[in-house]
Amino acid sequence: MPRLTAVLTALLIIGGLAGAPASANPLDPPGTLTFGGLQRTYLLHVPPGLQQPAGLVINLHGAGMNGPQQAGLTGYNAVADRYGFVVAYPDGIDASWADGRGASIPDREGIDDVGFLSALIERLSRDFGIAPGRAFVTGMSAGAFMANRLVCDRADLVSAAAPVAGTLGAGLPCAPSRPVSMMAVHGTADPVVPFDGGPMVGRGGASDILSAPALAERWREMNRCPGPLVDDPATTGEIDEMTAAGCAGGTEVVLVRINGGGHTWPAGRFSLPAAIVGPTSFAVDASGATGQFFAAQLG
Repeated sequence: MPRLTAVLTALLIIGGLAGAPASANPLDPPGTLTFGGLQRTYLLHVPPGLQQPAGLVINLHGAGMNGPQQAGLTGYNAVADRYGFVVAYPDGIDASWADGRGASIPDREGIDDVGFLSALIERLSRDFGIAPGRAFVTGMSAGAFMANRLVCDRADLVSAAAPVAGTLGAGLPCAPSRPVSMMAVHGTADPVVPFDGGPMVGRGGASDILSAPALAERWREMNRCPGPLVDDPATTGEIDEMTAAGCAGGTEVVLVRINGGGHTWPAGRFSLPAAIVGPTSFAVDASGATGQFFAAQLG
């Protein structure tokens, strides 16, 4: 797996900065939050002139990356401006996350990333006057695994998630305290996080994971959706979108399957060569689609 290791290590050096970090809490320096004895960092974007945010989005980077690089990859500041969201891009320890698979240094060192992200959501929601039920999470690759773990454990804080190119550890318990809307975006030709699940080897080690369809089906069951995931006839060819609607608490579950898509953020601003991570699809804009999905949850 040396090639794969090189791929994930290379993510450290690509990406773009997206402005200076900021903090809404004077108790910590700007862009920091002390949690678990560690000073954690994040990049924050607040749309210019925003008086009352519509919601909060936590956008989690992949392994080997950081918050500013995730902002550069996804261009999510523009999505936040469009919908009136505050968006935060936290930094993982060792450029990764304790997502429960045991395949990262933070996991093996017992870092409490669920606790850190929960504390960040609580702080920013309080400081910006964001009402309960208006916090959302998305992420790429390891950030997608972490997004899923966060909503498994803290559905009381996060009402919708949109993982991109990542699922959930196969043996990880998931018993959310309430229904959570879910949009999973995944390419069928992902060479890093297999669409069909099973064994994978990432930057931090090996793990077994759920397939993208199995992830969607698990959320359909947990959300007590009355029917199966149904294909949208308007999405054919490169994109297949399947939705289970009318679920408990007004939630929905959406699986966006990118046929032939690689381990990339669809319509992302940069990626590694297709020979390494597979092709980037431009048939769907993952940032725009997830932002619209979150906005739809506001009613």
